[in-house]
Amino acid sequence: MGIAAQEAPDRAGFGTSLALRGRVGVTRIVLTNFRNYREARLDLDTGPVVLTGPNGAGKTNLLEAVSMLAPGRGLRAARLGDIDRRDRSETGAPAGWAVAASLSTRRGPVQIGTGRDATAGERRIVHIDGETARGQAALGERLGLVWLTPAMDRIFGEGPSGRRRLLDRLVLGLDPQHAGRVAAYEHALRERARLLRDGPADPTWLGALEEVMAEKGIAVAAARREAVQRLDLACAEMRGPFPAARLALIGAVEEWLDEMPALAAEERFKRALADGRREDAAAGGAGVGPHRCDLAVTYAAKDIPAAAASTGEQKALLISILLAHAGLQKAVRGEAPVLLLDEVAAHLDPARRGALFDVLAALDSQVWLSGTELSSFAGLRSRARFLSVNDGAVADSTL
Repeated sequence: MGIAAQEAPDRAGFGTSLALRGRVGVTRIVLTNFRNYREARLDLDTGPVVLTGPNGAGKTNLLEAVSMLAPGRGLRAARLGDIDRRDRSETGAPAGWAVAASLSTRRGPVQIGTGRDATAGERRIVHIDGETARGQAALGERLGLVWLTPAMDRIFGEGPSGRRRLLDRLVLGLDPQHAGRVAAYEHALRERARLLRDGPADPTWLGALEEVMAEKGIAVAAARREAVQRLDLACAEMRGPFPAARLALIGAVEEWLDEMPALAAEERFKRALADGRREDAAAGGAGVGPHRCDLAVTYAAKDIPAAAASTGEQKALLISILLAHAGLQKAVRGEAPVLLLDEVAAHLDPARRGALFDVLAALDSQVWLSGTELSSFAGLRSRARFLSVNDGAVADSTL
């Protein structure tokens, strides 16, 4: 069945589909051949959604399906083909997956259909209101999405790539065109590295790629820099049980933007790429560029790097950043993002857990939460839709 044919048909599912006044969220989602779901359909309002069930039941798969309503590869950063449902009792190639959704936004209802074209490898199809979108960037213009997963609990202590992915997701919420610039930069970066590796490279073609890298790279760095500055101010104004974080962007290209206009930084970047071709050919990639920047996070009250904080403190810092970003996105775009919080109750003491639930229930956007223990979400009793998940089956539950 094609994606367009699956886009949120108006038929009875389980639950209701009434959007709470003024809130942003997913009011209907339909999964086909997605991970362990052959078919699944949820009709919701835009209040909090709590998914509970044993490990491996499919809770994170549901959150991942929602995350595919945004540009990119979702909360697992998975290859599109890896998402296809596979049944050992079946033969033949996977048919490709699809996610269709109805959204409630401040600008009105939106219908989205997306999935993998099984005949075209890693090509992703996007339909918006029944029309084929030119690319995934159009998704970022319709809905803001930010997520927190257990893998991110180690984000402060590991390498910078995870922090860059988080940063780009936050920037995308403020600037929907950011994903397209990042994709163009990374494509030129890969092509340049391939030419240098295979050599001898055509200097004209190398120069053209380096020009794209300079233009898109400075735009990426500038968007990140502005977002970090604004988010740092928003974090400093945070009040409540979650600790304030201080944010800073570290990197050579980013420092150039502190010292000179963007056009001058582009020229400097192009010269650096041209001068570094020999070293880059030996090492692979590029020795300078926004792909090497890092997001520095400090626990403000203790004036220590986030990596030096306890596990619980790091989780609280991450939540604090996401909540500050939700407020900032609402100020910039007029609506807060949908939040996907996988196993969020882990490492939070009861007081912080209750305070988090109070904040989430008061947001102007939908929040999805998951966990193995239903009792962990007692603070959301009567304020959320509770769903039990077991082996690809979803049903209403009560606390």
